[in-house]
Amino acid sequence: MSRLVFIAAIGYLLGSIPFGYLLVRIFHGEDVRQSGSGNIGATNVSRKSPTLGGLTLLLDAAKGFCAVQIAAYAGLGPSDARLQRMMACSALLAIIGHMFPVWLGFHGGKGVATALGAFLRFAPLAVLVAVILFLVIVAISRRISLGSIVTAALFPSTVWALKTSKDPIVLALVGVACLLIIARHHENIRRLLVGEEPGFSLKHK
Repeated sequence: MSRLVFIAAIGYLLGSIPFGYLLVRIFHGEDVRQSGSGNIGATNVSRKSPTLGGLTLLLDAAKGFCAVQIAAYAGLGPSDARLQRMMACSALLAIIGHMFPVWLGFHGGKGVATALGAFLRFAPLAVLVAVILFLVIVAISRRISLGSIVTAALFPSTVWALKTSKDPIVLALVGVACLLIIARHHENIRRLLVGEEPGFSLKHK
């Protein structure tokens, strides 16, 4: 139990590092939450600076990856099933940390990039399929939010279909993470339904 608590705590604390907020604050002296969508993630940071947006994407993904990697090291010794559960738990807590960072009053991002990094370490083939699906949807719709929502909705079944894991607990943890990502897109879903969701462009104004 102490090992699981340690892994969960590390996952949350790593996930809660608000890289998007910090980068915009350091390089532009501004609060990214006061512009665009008010989000601290890569998409909103890109509206301020495409370069910082790309760096935010990499760093947010890296913190998710590192959280699961630490779980993999700390979990050495238990059975494969238990190790997978620890890694999935760490992935979920890293995503929760990004969404609800203690440093920003529990108001964070939507968790997509952090999930990308976390699940890349845990289920790389499923992530590859998810990235391809995401890119196709975004290329057709020009809506990053739509790509994120659809990809998150299909990811648990992708993990199952590719036999990454068929452990009900692992699949439940992955499912909860994906449901949280979808829930964090509730405003985007509303705008998509009424046709008011803006398209995405990398052009810096």
